[in-house]
This record gives sequence, C-alpha cells and structure tokens, in this order.
Amino acid sequence: MNQTTKNWLGAIALVLGSSAVTGAVVRSTASSSEPVMNQSAAATPASVAAPVGLVDLTTAAESTVGSVVYIKVTQTGKTQRVQIQDPFSDFFGDFFGFGGRGQQPQQREYKQPDRHAAGSGVIISADGYIVTNNHVVGEADEIEVKLNDNREFKGRIIGCDATTDLALIKIDAKDLPAIKIGNSDDLKLGQWVLAVGNPFNLTSTVTAGIVSAKARSLGANGIESFIQTDAAINSGNSGGALVNEKGELVGINAMLYSQTGSYSGYGFAIPTSIMNKVVADLKVYGTVQRAVLGVQGSDVSNWIDSEKAKGNEPDLDVVEGVYINEVTDASAAEEAGLQKGDVVTEFDGKHVTKMSELQEAIAQHRPGDKVDITYKRGKKEHKVNVTLRNTQGTTKVMEEVDLDQMGVSLKPISEEEQKALGINYGLVINAIRNGKMKTAGAGKGTIILQVNDQKMQTVEDWEEAVKGANQSTDRTLWIKAITPSGRKVSYVIELDEN
Repeated sequence: MNQTTKNWLGAIALVLGSSAVTGAVVRSTASSSEPVMNQSAAATPASVAAPVGLVDLTTAAESTVGSVVYIKVTQTGKTQRVQIQDPFSDFFGDFFGFGGRGQQPQQREYKQPDRHAAGSGVIISADGYIVTNNHVVGEADEIEVKLNDNREFKGRIIGCDATTDLALIKIDAKDLPAIKIGNSDDLKLGQWVLAVGNPFNLTSTVTAGIVSAKARSLGANGIESFIQTDAAINSGNSGGALVNEKGELVGINAMLYSQTGSYSGYGFAIPTSIMNKVVADLKVYGTVQRAVLGVQGSDVSNWIDSEKAKGNEPDLDVVEGVYINEVTDASAAEEAGLQKGDVVTEFDGKHVTKMSELQEAIAQHRPGDKVDITYKRGKKEHKVNVTLRNTQGTTKVMEEVDLDQMGVSLKPISEEEQKALGINYGLVINAIRNGKMKTAGAGKGTIILQVNDQKMQTVEDWEEAVKGANQSTDRTLWIKAITPSGRKVSYVIELDEN
C-alpha cells in the first residue's frame, strides 16, 4: 500500500501511518530524551502511596492491547499489454527476407508485481467488526487480520470512506475482545492518552503521551478534525487505537508529523465523534450518508489576517467562528438565508471557533436532520433552523451503486478492432444480461467510448465514472458508444431508476 507523504509549510511532511512491507526502511536511533525521574520520587519506597495527580496507565494498556489487530494487505499486480518492437527488425528484416521494415510491434502481457502493506485495526464488536483507515485497506485485494493471540483470519471490506480516511472490515469470528468506545468530545488538553498499534511490524506496541491539540485541520482529508498527540505514532500505527486513561477508544490513529517519515514529535488521530457516524452508516448503507450545509469558508482568524495583508481593517465584532466566503446554490444554507460575510458561531448547540470544528459537527449528522445555527451578520446575532441535505441536494438516503446492476461485463478493445473501426480506445461489452445497460438499448459487442465526457480506456475508468455519477447532483450517465458496425450511438442512464 502506498505510504502517503504530504509537504506542510514547505518543510514538514504528513505521513500516513501504514507501512509498505516491500521496500520499507526502518531507522534505528538511540533515544536522546529519556524522561528524567524526580530524585525524591525515585527514592520513595514502593510501600508509599504515589503522589496525587500521577496517572496509572497499565490497566488501560493491558485492557486495550488485545482489541488492536495487525492487518496485512495485498494488492494484486495488474496485467498490462505492452507493445514490443524488435530493435533489429529494421536492420536484419530485409536482409533475411523477413520483411522487417514496417513490421507491426508485438503485443505481450506484463504482470506487475503484487504490492504488500501493513497497518493496524481496532475491534469494535465481539462479532468481528474492525475499524481501520481507508488508506490501509481501501485498494486491497486480500486482507489478513492477525489478533493479539496470534489467530489469523481473512478480512472483507464492509465499506470505505476516503473523505474521512476510515474503513470498516469484518472477520468471521465470535467472542472477540471489543474495545470500549469513549467520547472524544470529553478529551481535555494535557490529558494522558495511549497509542496502540503495530509500528514497523512490531505488533502490540503501546506508547503514551498527552492530547496536544483538538480539532486540528491539516488539509489531508476532505473532512478532518484531528486529535493531536505527542504519543509516538509511526509507520504501521495507522488504523490503531488512541485510548484515554480508562482504556476507552477516543480516536483512530491516522498520521504522523515528520521530516523523515518516522515519528518526530506529533501524531494525529480521527476522533470517535466522527468515527461513530461513519461506521454506523457503512454497516447499514455501505456508504456514508453525508450531510452538507452548502457553504465554503475559513477560520475567522485566517480571514482577518488575509484582509489585513491586503491593507484592510476588518471589523466583524468577533474573532472566532467560520467566515462564509460562498453559499452554494440550492443548498441548505441558501434555503436558510445564510449569506457571504456571515460568521457561524454555533452549530447544533456546539460553540464553533474554526472550520474543522464545524466540519466535525456536521459530520455527526445525516441528510434530513434539522439543526440550529447561530451566526453573526454585521454585528447582530441571528439564529436559524436548517434542514441538512446530501451532496445531491436532497434528503434521500444514498445507496452505493452496485456495478452488477449495470448488467455488463467489459474489456478493453483489441488492437484489431481499433484499426477496423478507426478508434484508439474504448471498452467492449463482452457479456450483457438484464440490467440498466440492456434496458437503455446497449447490446453485446457495443464499444463504450465516453461516459460523462470521460474517455473509457480501462475497466477502472468505467467503475470510477459510475461511482462519480452516483455522487453527483443529477445521478445520470451520458454514454457515447459505437456499434460493431461502426454506427455511433448514445445512451442516458438514470441511476435513481430501479
């Protein structure tokens, strides 16, 4: 699995915590900052009670390590057809009478090597449901789950959500040690937490630290409100547990803050306030029922700084909140009367100081939910009730499109067919049954050229186009195709229709 690295402030990289098994580099560095124990405390006899305020994390560690699993994933290498031209054909072809000049390149198949990766996961129910990161298992063809007691199971994906970088997988097992889920909203700055996972393939590793910040936004995911901690998180910790001193799950470890690819100060976890909603949706619907307010904005502090940089002197009568830069047409926000220049200060009874907090609050709701929003316009405070919508602008439940419902099996067009029809790409329907494509009039042998203006060169292009249309506002596939006889045809498929 690819290890994701992103530049931050031109120097620091955000590194996804899954580790590629192939080609992974482990750097061993002697510790240079061992904690120094107070001398008087060190001399205290064991029989003397520990001073008030010290936290015993042993119970939390021992009670949660069995709930964190080691995940190994395999992504099967794709088979590609490549053209190979004999470099000596032009030189020797005519000499030996083989007609080398003008000879067509040969087609050969090449299989890319399988790719392997590893990460962590957290058992959230005794019947085998496990939460991990999307970047750990999102593109896996095979998933192996190893428990803390060394039992191994095959895992299957229930659902993935790239927007929050969360995924839900399932193993066929019973009576598993499910972790107790806590409320991440109750976390306090400076509170002790443990990161439990499998860094560098070192299974069942526990590190300790404190909550350094909350609602941190890094620009890595579509929706994020990270818990920042100085508990060591390294490659392989992705998908592991961040737990409080009671042993309750408060976050799913996702990233580290590093110049080198290894831990150097801070890690980031997805809070359970977001995880709970995503997991519930994936279990029931197979996809996240994502509520949308319909605004684009920024932290008030950032907006004020940008205006001052332009030589302006902004006066919003507030220094915290979310400044609305744009209101989407036909959105919940537009219907509620929100405008550019408004500042959102409360959402559903929760105080909002920045965009990441607003995203976290919205992420806990589904389309159709009614919430109260408090905002400032000018220097006057207003409150309005808003009905949230989905990405399509409705309050309907969105279901994952089953590609089997399209009723076709596709393959890339051969070189011979390309020459015959005068085209250089396309997907051939090599089998068709009752489904949306047959209902639309397509038949076996039809070559699909474009879907919603996207060229169809691989089967993956088709899958992405269908899934993309499912998330769009009109949920329609506009298909351009050509028949085996060369006649151009087009089809319109409404994904809302059964």
